[in-house]
Amino acid sequence: MTRTLIIENGQKPTEEQLKEVEEAKESPIIFDENCMELSPAMMKAFKSSVVHRNRRKKA
Repeated sequence: MTRTLIIENGQKPTEEQLKEVEEAKESPIIFDENCMELSPAMMKAFKSSVVHRNRRKKA
């Protein structure tokens, strides 16, 4: 399960949010047939697309 939190500029995360992030950091990633592990080439392409997307957001 993926959970998204949006924190605005200057806003601080709550203690509960910080605790949830720490717990998520410790849990293992589980891949299945709907969400397979990316190959190194696919990971490189994904990272490249994220960089491109972030550049367009800032413009």
